Formats: sequence, C-alpha cells, structure tokens
Amino acid sequence: MKYPKEYLDEIKTRLKVSSVVSKVVSLKKRGKEYVGLSPFKNEKTPSFTVNDEKEFYHCFATSEHGNIFDFVMKTQNFKFGEAVKYLANLAGMQPYLFTKKDEEREKKWKQYSSIFNIYVDFYHNELLKNESYSIAREYLKNRSLDKIQVKKFKIGYVEKTPNLFEELKNKFDIDELLETGLFYIDEKKKLYIERFRGRLIFPINNISGQPIGLGGRIIEKSDYLAKYINSPETNFFKKGSNLYNLDLARKFSSQQESVYLVEGYMDVVGLSKNGIENVVANLGTSLTDRQIIMLNQFYDDIIICFDGDESGYKAALRAAENSIKDLKPEKQISFLFLPNKEDPDSFVNKNGKNYFLDFTEQNKIPIHQFIFSHYKQKTQNNPSSMALFDKKLRSISNTIKDNFIKKYVLEYFLEKISDLAPYTNQNQKLFFSKKVKSLETTKKHFEESQSLTGVELKEFSFLYLIMNNMDLVRDNFHLLENVKFFTDVNKQIFEKIKSKIKLGEEFKINDLGIDNQLIEKIDKFASIKNILRNKKNDGDILGLFEDINRDLNNYDLEFRIQELESKFSRDFSEATFNELKELKKKQNFN
Repeated sequence: MKYPKEYLDEIKTRLKVSSVVSKVVSLKKRGKEYVGLSPFKNEKTPSFTVNDEKEFYHCFATSEHGNIFDFVMKTQNFKFGEAVKYLANLAGMQPYLFTKKDEEREKKWKQYSSIFNIYVDFYHNELLKNESYSIAREYLKNRSLDKIQVKKFKIGYVEKTPNLFEELKNKFDIDELLETGLFYIDEKKKLYIERFRGRLIFPINNISGQPIGLGGRIIEKSDYLAKYINSPETNFFKKGSNLYNLDLARKFSSQQESVYLVEGYMDVVGLSKNGIENVVANLGTSLTDRQIIMLNQFYDDIIICFDGDESGYKAALRAAENSIKDLKPEKQISFLFLPNKEDPDSFVNKNGKNYFLDFTEQNKIPIHQFIFSHYKQKTQNNPSSMALFDKKLRSISNTIKDNFIKKYVLEYFLEKISDLAPYTNQNQKLFFSKKVKSLETTKKHFEESQSLTGVELKEFSFLYLIMNNMDLVRDNFHLLENVKFFTDVNKQIFEKIKSKIKLGEEFKINDLGIDNQLIEKIDKFASIKNILRNKKNDGDILGLFEDINRDLNNYDLEFRIQELESKFSRDFSEATFNELKELKKKQNFN
C-alpha cells in the first residue's frame, strides 16, 4: 500500500530538515546551511551538512544523502511506514491508516482540491485579462498593487453576477460544490449563490501551497456588507489551524529568524511588495495554539504586528494572553505597535522597508513586558487594586507550559511588582538575599539543563522540599513512603535521608556525605522553590509533597505504558493490549 503523495508532501513541508536532524545531531548554523558531526561515522571534524532550502542532508564522510524520511530510516533503523508515522506525529498530523475512511477522505480531498483550483484559476485569469474587470483593477492600482503581486498571491475578482456554478455543476456533484463553502443555497429563491460575488479573493493555501479557503474583500463602499469575509470551515479548512501565506513565508525561514504575524491579507501583500517576505496573517480569529506551533516549526521569533487602533490593541492583548502559554526558552514572541490609524500595509508603503525594519528593532516589546505594562496601566494605587494586579499576573504565568519560562516570567512579574511597593520589597530582602534572575538568563539556564530529564527535575523538587522542611517531614513520615525515584544518584540521596529520619536521628544534610555539587544542583534546578516561597502554612507544603509524588507516579505509569506499547507492537497480544488499556485508564484518572 502506498501513501498518497499529498500526505507525504505535507509532512515534508511542515518539518524543516534541520529540526528533524537536530534531534540526533548537534547542528551549528553556517551561512544558509547547518553543519555537525556525522551520525554515520565517528569523526572529530564536522562533515555532515543540512540544507533546509533544498530539503536534504549530505554526509561528505560517507556519501549518505537524502530527505527527512531517509534520515529517520537510517538513524533509527525504521522501515518507511514507521518513518512516516514518526514524522507525521512530529508534524502534528493524523496517522494515515489505509482504512476505508482514509481512502474516502483522500477521494473527497481530490475533488475539493480540484474545485478550488478551477475556481481560483478562473477568477485570477479573469482579473488579469477581462476588460470588464476595470473597477477591480483600478482598486488594486489605488492600493499600489500591480500585476506582480496579483500573480504572486493569485488574487482574483468574482463579478457581481457570476455564473461559474452553472459550469462546475456539469463536472461535479452539487453536494461536492456546496461542501467547499464557495457556494450556498438561497432557500427562498431556490438559487445557488457564489459566496464571494463582488469581492476580491485571496486564496488561502495549505502549507503545501494548495488552495483550501478564500478571503474576500469588497471594493465598493457598502453599509450592509462586511468589508472582509472568509470561507466557512470545511473538512479541509480550519481557520485556527492555518495561516495566510505560510506556504510562501516558510521558505524564508533559513534566511530570517523572525516572522511577522499581521491581521489582514493586504498587510501581507503590502509588506511582500516592499521586500518583507517573512510575514503571515491569521484568519479573522483569535491566535490559536496550533498557529503558534506551526510558526515555531520554522521561526524562532514571532513578531505580532496588528493595526495601530483600539481594536488592533485588543486583538494583540488576546493574542498575548493566549500565546504566552506556548512560549519556550529557545523561542520568542514580541509585539510591535504601529502609530495610531496605521496598519502594516499603510505604514510600510509610506515609510519603506528599511524604516519598517528599524522601527521594529527599536519598538518591539517582549510578550511578558507587554502583558505587565497593560495591566499596570489599569492598576490604582491602593491595596485592593494591587492585589488584583498581582493575582492576574500570577494567573497568567501559571498558564505557561514550560517550567523554565514559567519560573522566569513569574519572577519578572514579582520583581516588577515589588518595585511598585518599596515597603514590600524591603521586607522581602530580609528573607531572600539572593538576587532574582532576569528573563534574559533563561536561555543559558535552559542550555545547562538540557542534560536533565523531566523525572530528574521532579526528583530535585521533592528532595528540595525535604531538605527545607525537615521538622515537617519528621512529623509526617508517611510522605516518604511509597515514593518512587528513578535516577540512581537521587535515589541514593533520598534513601540516606529517609533512613536517618526513620531512625529519629538529628542531622544536617552535610552530615550525609553527599557531594556539595549535587546539593547545589538540586538547589539550582528545583523549580518548586519559587512556589515554596509563597506557601505560608504546613498544609500548603504538605500539598506540594502530594502533588510531586503524584507526578512521579505518573512518570512510572508513562514508562510502563511505553514498555507495553513497544511489546504490543511486537506481539499484538490481547493480554498486552488489555494491560495497556488499564494503565492508560489509570493515567487519565491521575
């Protein structure tokens, strides 16, 4: 059985070669390429290169050469089907299982894609060649757009009284035409209507460059029509899972580290016309997790640049609160606010590319600073207002998924709040003499911690709790029973401490003969210490013990599930499957 070409192409377009290879090989940027030590041969001088633009890797030492499928097959000893499943999962795609449902979906996709391509090509060519489309061409001219941009983005125009539906219904079933969202039925008149009549149309492509939806803009003033409309969601078009122009913008990720996220189609076209190609637009909805993940596949820095008016600011705030939870140490999200009544299209056309880029460098604001600044402006100088301010910022930081980023964003917020309340800051210094780290140290801290697993970090937190709450642990020895450690060094430390406490002996950590570097490492990487600072009573601290113990138990479940999944892939035993199912139930319950 063969995978559909479109399915394999989408995997390749969603994943940069460097992002796949870097999971096995440590890569360094060198011009347009990445270099590293060959995974196929022991060597001291790098002879292995990766080129994202050309979508291949090459090893000069062994002559190994290929794409991401080849690399995974050769480095992980996978068969082709296993490599496809692995990479599809990495790309956030559903596995292709060769079921009737998959085959039916593939058949529907071909019909859907065929209709969309015919529709887009027809109205694009009409805009370019049909003399009766002079109103649309005049509008584009007034927006400083010429044939180059029209052709590049395949912009079209649907006349006010179109009849393409009549032609298409001779080639396709009416249900297939309606499922595209390009047409709908007027129940009163019993007529099939083209949704985008009287509008410029901007094809919204999937990451492989195939049109799956449309954005439509009216070109004449109207009191009752929306300025912009998008295709309705279909089986193949989900607004929150796509971005306008990502299919083209991703190709510039090897040259640029940042990408602009703007609000409108014309903003994308305007910036591109002025030589700024690393730009995408969301599709009239709030920024979603999926869109952030897609951009992070290709770019390290997302610059959100919405219109310089009140609605643009509100959209930026929603985007900030929604996207900060997906922030990672190696990634950045910034905000760029334009002067009032300007949008990216008007601003770049007025000032040019270089001014726009300089303006970006001088005015972009990191996401955490924007959020703090926004809520600070709404704060009044009284205890209740400050308490709500503090609570809101803690709530936002707690949504962050990455523990390192969560730690430093929270510390940034708390440090800035303490600057607003000198008396509070003074009291804090009596208890905490250690200087709070700035967010800029995150990357260094992240790199130092790369050798640590999630399990080790949880164990560090549990040990840190014990070391700093000895009296509480002695009175609640049951907290240490049935706790499972996984790493040998941490397990030895835990057993030494537990045996001393069980014997009722008074002791200090230094008396246990534990290497001071290990103690320092636990203190450095135990993220629980930031939470512990704010726990005032024993009940809260006991709750932390229980939370971490539950997390460690979940790690145990995960390891057992992985072992069983591996076993099941070999023996397909019903007993193994049932045991696996029970463990997953327990995992979900926990």
